[in-house]
Amino acid sequence: MAEQNPENIGEHTSHPMDFLLAEDLNLPTVGEIRTGQVVSHRNSEILVDIGAKSEGLITAQEIDVLSKDSLQQLAVGNEVKVCIMDPEDNNGNLILSYTKAVEEKDWEEATRLLDNQEVCQSRVVGFNRGGILTQLGFIQAFIPNSQLARNHQTRRGEDPTPQFKSLQGKIITAKVLEVDRKRNRLILSERAAQQEIRQAQREKILAELNKGDVRQGRVVNLADFGAFVDIGGIEGLVHLSELSWKRINKPADILKVGDSVEVYVLNIDIEKQRLALSLKRLQPDPWTLINEYYREGQLVEATVTKLTKFGAFAQLNDEHELVGLVHISEMAEEHVAHPREIVKPGDSVTARIIRIDPEQRQLGLSLKKVHSDQYLEADVEIMSQFETAN
Repeated sequence: MAEQNPENIGEHTSHPMDFLLAEDLNLPTVGEIRTGQVVSHRNSEILVDIGAKSEGLITAQEIDVLSKDSLQQLAVGNEVKVCIMDPEDNNGNLILSYTKAVEEKDWEEATRLLDNQEVCQSRVVGFNRGGILTQLGFIQAFIPNSQLARNHQTRRGEDPTPQFKSLQGKIITAKVLEVDRKRNRLILSERAAQQEIRQAQREKILAELNKGDVRQGRVVNLADFGAFVDIGGIEGLVHLSELSWKRINKPADILKVGDSVEVYVLNIDIEKQRLALSLKRLQPDPWTLINEYYREGQLVEATVTKLTKFGAFAQLNDEHELVGLVHISEMAEEHVAHPREIVKPGDSVTARIIRIDPEQRQLGLSLKKVHSDQYLEADVEIMSQFETAN
């Protein structure tokens, strides 16, 4: 008897029933997702070839509830994903489901959205007292009231029906918060999506902005130290000192929430995402034109605003409202130990301009020289011009 080589055992052997074993390896199992080809529509059922011994059926009950778009996907000749519902029912048919297969794909997509922290869109299909129900593909998702955008939320104790009903059928942009396939639980957040969208808008605007740009904006908030202005997705601060060339005590003196304003971009901090804006930089700087408004020796009306040990600050009572200093040596002819001996904050005074320095932005005023003979001729000339004009 010929001796067999152990190395060659089984290399070319076969069994007459091997083809059945091979076929069994391709037997469909419940819950399995397979790719097949639609071969026909027959008796309100759809036949799909998935490579099994026989073609599978998508039943009339499922077809009746499919959307128009889904039915178009099931046109004859199309390749589709299907889920095995029953490898062999009582009539020997292989039962398939297009809906279940798409649902599995949607769950995979929901998981991907969660992992990648991406936003998605879903349509509102219903609601309950706790929030709204949306449709993400073939999956129903839930957005709790606390995760809705502020303008969509309802207050505690308030009947949510009118508000939630108004959202019916609308498309909501949201982020996936939780995916639990076993519990058929999908939680979304519209609030988180809006935060991300606003953040993306801020980054885009900051990247496009340059110092010196002029933008249209809207006042969204007022604080003691300045005004916050939204310029299309990002808020910037107009500090109190940048509201006007005139003296402003508080932003509410010249602005209110909702005002449309034009602002100048002073500074951009990309890292901290802060934006410094200005209103006054778009207005003429009176110090650059001061020689057109005033001259040395001119008499002006002013209001005392602040006292210091070296003098008093006074704001001119005209449209420019520049602030000048009355040095303590210019208070009176006699010695003055402290400005409070002569004036107090709020006093209206007549002063004479004795120094103009546009570069240092300084204006020197004098009280003691108001009636000085030094300026007599100039005062007479001004009075003469005034009388002629009137």
